[in-house]
Amino acid sequence: MQTPAVVVGTDGTEPGTAAVRWAATEAAYRRLPLRVVHVLDWDWSVSRYDYQGEYFDSARRLAERTVREAARRAKDLVPSLTVEFQVAVGRPVTSLARLSRSATLLAVGSRGEGGSAGWWLGSVSRRVVAHARCPVVVVRGRHAGPRDPVAVGVDDSGDAEPVLQVAFTTAHRHGVGVVAVRSYRPARLPAGDAGSPECDSVERDLLTARLVPWRARFPDVPVDTLVSTDSVAATLAEVSHGTRLVVLGNHAHGLFSAAFHGSDATRVLRRAHCPVLVVQEPRTRKDHHESTYR
Repeated sequence: MQTPAVVVGTDGTEPGTAAVRWAATEAAYRRLPLRVVHVLDWDWSVSRYDYQGEYFDSARRLAERTVREAARRAKDLVPSLTVEFQVAVGRPVTSLARLSRSATLLAVGSRGEGGSAGWWLGSVSRRVVAHARCPVVVVRGRHAGPRDPVAVGVDDSGDAEPVLQVAFTTAHRHGVGVVAVRSYRPARLPAGDAGSPECDSVERDLLTARLVPWRARFPDVPVDTLVSTDSVAATLAEVSHGTRLVVLGNHAHGLFSAAFHGSDATRVLRRAHCPVLVVQEPRTRKDHHESTYR
């Protein structure tokens, strides 16, 4: 069984390199080893046409150079960090999802919308988030300032507790504050009251009550609250201009990958201006079987 580690996937491009830098710094904060992975995208069903194995050998050598260089960059950035590296052979989504089973955190890069072709295209990053078995960070956007807080989306579900756990623990670890965001829909409220100061006050009180045990547990973490009638995705995307990380849950059910395409998590991944950490919802065997690597 592998030692728990922060795992980062990289393909040698700038987005992949940015993911390695972020993951190396985070692994150091967590006092965990960093495992750098390059996935050699190889379809064994057609490999029979590579009669002498020459193409595979060449691709493998290139993959090894890529992952070694990424590991060297991570070590140069954090000399005290324990850095491991490996080449996984297979499909990127399947391979990274499998590696996530023994990871504490999985980081991937994102080209964002309109990016050039490649396996770190946004759709693949989103599929990795959908299938991973640990929290996933999609590294994107601006470099964080030393005092930039952690933003977290908070709703009324029981699944908000693991999200708050991650947000407050991360903020405590980095010595920064938390910005807790609550979005409420006017349809819940009496006609004419949507967005009024009174409604905002009610929603802020609900959010404040939700945060009481976390403030008690992390008294050193400053907390700001924000309520909005805009969507949680739009609000978090706007807040992300001044945060180091956005933390949110993934509340898709059943056919996980299909539901995920319309989720708030996907919208935030497309629009955020800083890295986004998605905390996975615990899945049943049935959920995992239905959604596996579609």
